[in-house]
Amino acid sequence: MESAAEAEELAERRQGRARKAAEQGGEALLDLAIQDHRSGLGGRHLLTFVKRNRTLPLPSNRLRVGSPVVVTSLDDPEQKPQSGVVSARKVDSIQVAVDHWIAGSRFDLDLSADEVSRNRERAALQNVSVARGRLGELRQIALGDLDPGYARRRQPRFGKVRPLTDAAGLNASQRAAIEFALAAEDLAIIHGPPGTGKTTSVAAFICQAAQRGEKVLACAPSNTAVDNLLERLIDAGQRVVRIGHPARVKEALRSHALDALVEAHDNMQVVKELLRDAEQLYRKADRYTRAKPARGQKQDWRREARQLKAEARHFERRAINDVLDGADVICATTSIDDVVLGDRTFDWVVIDEACQCTESASWVPLQRGQRILLAGDHCQLPPTVVSTAAAREGYARSMLERLVETFGADVTRQLEVQYRMHAAIMRFSSGQFYGDSLEADAAVHGHLLSDLPHVASCPLTDEPLEFVDTAGANYDEAEEPDGASRLNPAEGRLVLAKVARLLEAGLPAADIAVIAPYAAQVRWLRQHAPDRQLEIDTVDGFQGREKEAVVISLVRSNRTGEIGFLQDTRRMNVALTRARRKLIVVGDSATLGGHPFYADLLAYFESTNSYHTVWEEMD
Repeated sequence: MESAAEAEELAERRQGRARKAAEQGGEALLDLAIQDHRSGLGGRHLLTFVKRNRTLPLPSNRLRVGSPVVVTSLDDPEQKPQSGVVSARKVDSIQVAVDHWIAGSRFDLDLSADEVSRNRERAALQNVSVARGRLGELRQIALGDLDPGYARRRQPRFGKVRPLTDAAGLNASQRAAIEFALAAEDLAIIHGPPGTGKTTSVAAFICQAAQRGEKVLACAPSNTAVDNLLERLIDAGQRVVRIGHPARVKEALRSHALDALVEAHDNMQVVKELLRDAEQLYRKADRYTRAKPARGQKQDWRREARQLKAEARHFERRAINDVLDGADVICATTSIDDVVLGDRTFDWVVIDEACQCTESASWVPLQRGQRILLAGDHCQLPPTVVSTAAAREGYARSMLERLVETFGADVTRQLEVQYRMHAAIMRFSSGQFYGDSLEADAAVHGHLLSDLPHVASCPLTDEPLEFVDTAGANYDEAEEPDGASRLNPAEGRLVLAKVARLLEAGLPAADIAVIAPYAAQVRWLRQHAPDRQLEIDTVDGFQGREKEAVVISLVRSNRTGEIGFLQDTRRMNVALTRARRKLIVVGDSATLGGHPFYADLLAYFESTNSYHTVWEEMD
């Protein structure tokens, strides 16, 4: 269902009048030219695209580094569109890695569905569904047919857990979560609410497992999340290899990518010589000469060339195996190429940001593990799923969320100290989602914008919270012509006025985020924003991010109290927990207040003397 929905969405984006809408929605870049072409790792072509009208910057888009894209040449309709991967991006250009040169002077780029990953998921599910032995046990545990700890009751499968060492800087709840996970026989979950150092804890866990001599496969659903984990493991001195398309690896980390490490292996000089000799034989066999070669000579040359290439592949495979065997930790996205890893299994498979993984994606790495650690926060956004029918069937529910509901505290430990938010910003989400269990570290408990250098002290910067109520001001929402999204220009102008005051107080635009739940409002705000460094995005775009100040535009304002997907309170949990020192929310209490969550939110702002009306803004 999901595959069909993504294919249908891509087809719609690439037709007629939908093309402009696709670019406005950030899912395509149109009318591009190649500015630069050079060779990249693995013999790939790196093509840098710019607008054909060089005076235009690229419009805001969702084509991030690592995104799969389709490159279409507009000059030659017969030329097949080619798949590629975004390898770098700037304000006015975007670089794409492709396997083959694509000719032309005019191009379109479209965000693409990743069918390679989906095929790997299908294969993994097929394998897991019939598995016996250890993988069969893990399947039964994951499905709730066996309790975690089954292996421990049957026989001691793993060695005793040593005391946690080299854990300087970890707080008590992080230490407890790591020790709990290390002791798990089958499955453990680290629940990391916003700002609690989840990835720090996961990296510390991996270091401890590696210190015990255990091999770890460390994964995450996105390349950014994998690279964040990789960076921490490198800093901790781990022997770590990053596998995956080199274009999807952060440039500063590419020296730890498999391609780069294999390239530096001693065998590769032999490989290059063998390939060079093979190429010379092929050319010799194809060359026209006056003197006719002996009967069968050309076939012999080609046969010898094939043998040389096979020998080169053998040496290259040995180099790959040497690099992988020498690593304590292998890092990858959950969409792992089975050919690269061969038949390797691991003592631990770790998935960070596991709540953003569909269950089928989780099984791709998990089928290689003896034990499982999942880390994430099921109170934040679930996996992104295009198909509403698939979502209704449960495809948008992560394995982590389901296992927490099934086993609870038997497999889960929650982190409790957060290092991001002022205590007042933290407190509402802590009560609504985490049973009032969160506490703010002393370093952030009372920090304010006015504590920052060059930021003036004033009412706006001396308080951490503010809600601006637009009820009664006729700030009515509007629907886009195609009904796909909603916007509220009047509310948008108020939001940008708030941003202007933050800028006037001395806060740099790069330290401010504007978040809106609707893509149409995001587009309107970007078009009217005073500074290009001001980051404006949907809630989904800010998951895992933080800024010193965050202004949220809730958009919905109508007479019937309809709030659409604002009813998914996990989305609001993400939005409300991105700010470090200042959170400003703009919305219509008359529309929102009929929902219990937003009624509680309004009451919280009132209890902290942070509630204001739009009329006060006009004074």
